Amino acid sequence: MLRYFWIVVVITIQSFLPGIAHAFDTFTVKDIRVEGIQRIEAGTVFSYLPVKVGESMTDEKAAQALRALFATGFFRDVRLEVEKDVLIVVVEERPAVASIAFSGMKAFKPDEVKKGLRDAGLSEGKIFDKAILDQSEQEIKRQYLSKGHYGVQVTTTVTPLERNRVGLNFAVEEGEIAKIRSINVVGNRVFSDQDLLGLLDLQTPNWISWYTKNDQYSRQKLQGDLDALKSFYMNRGYLDFNVESTQVSITPDKKDIYITVNITEGEKYTVSDIKFGGEMLVPEVELRALLRIRIGDEFSREKLNDSTKAITDRLGRDGYAFANANAVPEINRDRNQAAFTIMIDPGRRVYVRRINVVGNTKTRDEVIRREMRQLEGAFFDGEKIQKSKERIDRTAYFTDVEIESPPVAGTSDQVDVNVRVKEKSTGAFLFGLGFSQASKIVVQTSISQSNFLGSGKTIGAGINTSKVNTNLSLSYLDPYYTVDGVSRGFDAFFRRTTPSSLGLGNYRTSALGGSVRFGYPVTDISRIETGLTVESDKVDTFTDSPSRILAFTAANGTSYTNISPVAAFVTDTRDSVRWTTKGQVERVTAEASIPPGKLRLYKLGYKTVYYYPISRDVTTQWTGEIGAANGYGGRTLPFFKNFYAGGPDSVRGYDTASLGPVDTDGSTRVGGTRLLLGSAELLFPVPGAGKERSMRLSTFLDGGQIYGSDQKMSLSQLRYSAGVGFGWNSPFGPMKFSLGKALNSKEGDKRQIFQFNLGQVF
Repeated sequence: MLRYFWIVVVITIQSFLPGIAHAFDTFTVKDIRVEGIQRIEAGTVFSYLPVKVGESMTDEKAAQALRALFATGFFRDVRLEVEKDVLIVVVEERPAVASIAFSGMKAFKPDEVKKGLRDAGLSEGKIFDKAILDQSEQEIKRQYLSKGHYGVQVTTTVTPLERNRVGLNFAVEEGEIAKIRSINVVGNRVFSDQDLLGLLDLQTPNWISWYTKNDQYSRQKLQGDLDALKSFYMNRGYLDFNVESTQVSITPDKKDIYITVNITEGEKYTVSDIKFGGEMLVPEVELRALLRIRIGDEFSREKLNDSTKAITDRLGRDGYAFANANAVPEINRDRNQAAFTIMIDPGRRVYVRRINVVGNTKTRDEVIRREMRQLEGAFFDGEKIQKSKERIDRTAYFTDVEIESPPVAGTSDQVDVNVRVKEKSTGAFLFGLGFSQASKIVVQTSISQSNFLGSGKTIGAGINTSKVNTNLSLSYLDPYYTVDGVSRGFDAFFRRTTPSSLGLGNYRTSALGGSVRFGYPVTDISRIETGLTVESDKVDTFTDSPSRILAFTAANGTSYTNISPVAAFVTDTRDSVRWTTKGQVERVTAEASIPPGKLRLYKLGYKTVYYYPISRDVTTQWTGEIGAANGYGGRTLPFFKNFYAGGPDSVRGYDTASLGPVDTDGSTRVGGTRLLLGSAELLFPVPGAGKERSMRLSTFLDGGQIYGSDQKMSLSQLRYSAGVGFGWNSPFGPMKFSLGKALNSKEGDKRQIFQFNLGQVF
């Protein structure tokens, strides 16, 4: 009976612990030997054993050893054997992954997929596990599904290799990308399908889908679109708007997707009353002036949120970084009215402990910190934080700038300011091509680096050649020559002009010179610029040169030295230099030549560019420029210092330098001493591009003219043009295209219709 009992015990132990060949009596371990290892170190096995040489070995310790060794995942099989009080650990290692390869993969780079597999637990050098391999297949499918490949098939091949290793190959049949064939909104009665579908980022295929990919379904994009629908209705008074359900279906061939959104619009509400509650540290009169929504207006969640944000921003200027202003509604559905009580909780006044800069791998910290208007150790000021963000963005070194103000752990009156930037390529190689009736092919090449070695300094060189002009230039600018923001720059240039192709007469001018310039900040948005330019000019004439040119050179010679101090006052309130939606740039300039230079002249100018948003995506741009120049001290203005207009930078639709007074022959344009230019432009997103912010369309109306010293400036003499433009910050670099038509050209005017520029960012 006793013998039968021990047989049962042995069978039971073997069933649960297959690595034990048989149960054994307790014994003292004289030695431990490991057999079967190939890659794993023996010490690794010893570290998992609950017994050492000289200790007693029992069935319980044997079970512990087996469990521990199996749990490592290193071994396919483990057995414990005993030979003359020597414990023998016999193992069979699992194979290791020697290589991971892909075939048929085009939508992703292998390194990108390997990163996802690494997160799933599969990488080269790790132990091969069939369960993890299955998870890896699902991870690859998940990545393909995120790009619309709903018919993707993944087949894995495991190839045994020497030294107990395996090679893995994932064969991918990508299939076609599923396209959104239809989006239906059901339940709308106030707004049309066209109005609502235009709000969505997801679209059916169109001419630009190859770039935007907005015809590929994404759950995240759909949720964003549902939020956009809700915002649209809520901002127009429909307080009870609701998305009842959404259905997303895919055809059996995994190629077409159909989306249906069921909505309930509800009724439109108006605002019946707005009150304030809580702790008001700011007078109520000032708070009401901050409201973007008024009593009697239709309800708008956007305006209400803007109102509460304006209140918290106002409190933030006084150091209340964690102020809250929450609008509590009282809804009267019988009258379709809503009253709101804005509860204000300023919280504690806080100061900034530390400013941290992250995300800058090339740009030095000081380049970012010197733009900060919020200081460490000072009370938190939300307005200064916003100004700091705008100034950092205005450097144009970054594609994105974010500033956060998290509280300092363990305190109630301190915050840190975290400035997070995303750097962009600040070097640019620009290649431009243009065509005009007079200049024919225009070639422009330039190279610049606006954040040289991460220092914030700018260097550049450029070449511009055509039948008319040859320009060579070198430039350098240090925007912080001194710590308080005084800038210093140097320029060198060579210009040669052959105006005969423009119908200005047979002669040639050339100029060689250089300049030094300084900028002095006056406020955060304005600065004074001064400089000195030294220029050597030369005029080459021919027997058939215009009489006015020959007369000038006879009186003044053919070579001139011009020394000109220059001053300017500049203000810039743009919200962004990359995608401007509001703000203004103004520039007032004055220049005069001084002895010992031979020339005596002055130039005055004013230019403004004003951006006014019509909506979140549509902006108007208004440009105006006026200039005046003349000689002094009994001297006349040299003809090569005249103003000229016409062309892509002034009045589009007219050829370069084709406006203004004509010579006595009645056809040669001679430029003038006064300039008047204006432009109105509407900037808007490309239809079908969704929320893509790298491209814009525009429609423009330009007007301008050049006047001679003996002419009266008359608006009736202005030339006008209209057209369309397209700008795209493409992956290949900036691109600009324009089509302009002259509206009231006169006899002798030369027109330019089409021009484009191509650039490459590096």
